[in-house]
Amino acid sequence: MKKIGITTNVPIEVLLAAGFQPVDLNNIFISDPDPERLIKIAEKSGFPINCCGWIKGIYGVCMEYNIDTVMCVTNGDCSNTVMLMEVLRHKGLKAIPFAYPEQPDKSAMQKTLQKLAAELGTTLEEAEDVRKQLEPTRVLADRLDSLAWQDNKVSGFENHLWLVSASDFNGNYNEYRKQLQAVIDNAKKRRPYAEETLRLAYIGVPSVYGKELYRFTENNGARIVYNEIQRQFAMTQPVNSLAEQYTVYTYPYSIKNRIDDIQRELEKRKIDGIIHYVQAFCYRGIGGIIFKDVLKLPILTLEGNDIFCLDQHIRTRIEAFIDILKRKPDM
Repeated sequence: MKKIGITTNVPIEVLLAAGFQPVDLNNIFISDPDPERLIKIAEKSGFPINCCGWIKGIYGVCMEYNIDTVMCVTNGDCSNTVMLMEVLRHKGLKAIPFAYPEQPDKSAMQKTLQKLAAELGTTLEEAEDVRKQLEPTRVLADRLDSLAWQDNKVSGFENHLWLVSASDFNGNYNEYRKQLQAVIDNAKKRRPYAEETLRLAYIGVPSVYGKELYRFTENNGARIVYNEIQRQFAMTQPVNSLAEQYTVYTYPYSIKNRIDDIQRELEKRKIDGIIHYVQAFCYRGIGGIIFKDVLKLPILTLEGNDIFCLDQHIRTRIEAFIDILKRKPDM
């Protein structure tokens, strides 16, 4: 299968039906042994210092990993992706635009998916067959999530890693399903986390801090039991069609759609506090104004870009936030 890089979650069922192997460029970037090297490749090519680290990292991956075809989401993700697509084309890559509809409307999504299928040389019927093949894998991802928040046997980072990896199923959904099943079987045998551990929600795009953020919170008596966008990437909600699947997916649409989903999960998972991660230079960070007004729980906002570890300032802020939660009368 020919590899196709993706800049964020896209209808991979259509790509698979067309004979492509989707590769999430974000996951390659953040898991690289030296992600700073990939950013420097972009900056050497002329990307500004005050540009999102993820955009620069994606460009670096394309150059370093010899990715020659990329699907760029031009509506519903990052506004910088439009110009990234132009630069990739200038560098000789094939860049295919994909735009989510302005509103989460099934009829509009159906037309969008049909157009994409035709462009890639497949049909929506073939893509629907792939969706059904992926259903058992998505059910397993949902089971892992419940082991994190309900059974308290899966760590926040494990939950993050397996859910976020569902954007491309690590390049092989059959192998992903086998590995995930093994993780679930192992987790069922574990002793649950202590009842008194604080329960945190993580909202916003996945951070550049990776495992360190999750480990640090756990070492300070708190555990992330809700990963918002990662769960959305895994698309664990039962649906009857691709159009429905990519309509209930909240990330590309209004912040109100995200808030409705977040509020349900905060209540269901008995969350004590929220970590809201924003990427530097990203317009989505402005949404924090709305989150703080609407979500009735303590919120800690963390901003990151191209430093891939928790510095002392961020560590102190997380420690102080957890300490405040522990001192609340109802804790």
